[in-house]
Amino acid sequence: MRKIAYVLAALAATGAGTYLIVYLYRWQWQRALICGVLLLIIEVMLFGLVTLGRLNRIEERLRDTDRRQRELDARQEDVLTRLREPATAREETRFRWLEDPADRSFVFVPVLMVAGVVLSGLAWVVQKLASTTAGPAERRLAGRLAVLAAPDPAASGDLEDLPAPGSGRRTARVATVGALSVALLAVLIVALADLTQTRGEETNEHEATSVLVQVDLRGTDLSTGRRALAAEQIWERCRDSTSAPLKHAPLGELGDGMFAGVVRPALTDHDLMRLRGCLEDATLERAHLTVVAVNDVESGDDSR
Repeated sequence: MRKIAYVLAALAATGAGTYLIVYLYRWQWQRALICGVLLLIIEVMLFGLVTLGRLNRIEERLRDTDRRQRELDARQEDVLTRLREPATAREETRFRWLEDPADRSFVFVPVLMVAGVVLSGLAWVVQKLASTTAGPAERRLAGRLAVLAAPDPAASGDLEDLPAPGSGRRTARVATVGALSVALLAVLIVALADLTQTRGEETNEHEATSVLVQVDLRGTDLSTGRRALAAEQIWERCRDSTSAPLKHAPLGELGDGMFAGVVRPALTDHDLMRLRGCLEDATLERAHLTVVAVNDVESGDDSR
């Protein structure tokens, strides 16, 4: 269950971090702030899960230690009780067969001697077979243990200067993993920097840019005046979101929740992305603005 929680939290953190970068790239600050807060909550939750798991393991170790201590105390008490018993109570009869009547025939010692002779013969046969068949196995074992053999004392150099057996491959693996990690991190940083940096762009040759937006409201008051007020508030807030302030950018109502704005001078691609992100960002309560279309307007063609 804990592993499932870790997997779900990791997936949620990955999604929140991805959308955080996406919303920052789109200049949608409110949504980026929400994703950042969600990512922080997930990280705190993961930290709490890890801390709780460690506390549970510590508690289990303490319980095991207490149980072992109780068992040890019980054994000590048992031994102490036996030591304190009288000698007569602990006395037991050993080798009862020696006390049996003398008319019995005792064959224990002869049987034991014969069994010893038979076992010695079997051991000799097993030894001969083992010495005959152990040659190849010993050679393979010696080959495997050759890496652990001490270096030749007659060789030049100090023994402390020689590398440990197997350290070369381990060092190579660590170096390879480290190089791949550094390369992956560098690619990620370069890609994020390329997506989020602001570049200088050429001026748009058109006269103006027309922006067609739609306002959607939630709640009881869905009147035309309420839509117009919401559109005006969002539009005015986004007038300074571009690199050049939108001083001459009127917003006209087209009906049915549709509004059109004309921006002069014409917007570049980066400024258009910043304006779109600002307009579509969730900043006004119970109101959402969607950019439907964007067109460049030639001189004398403001009706588009």
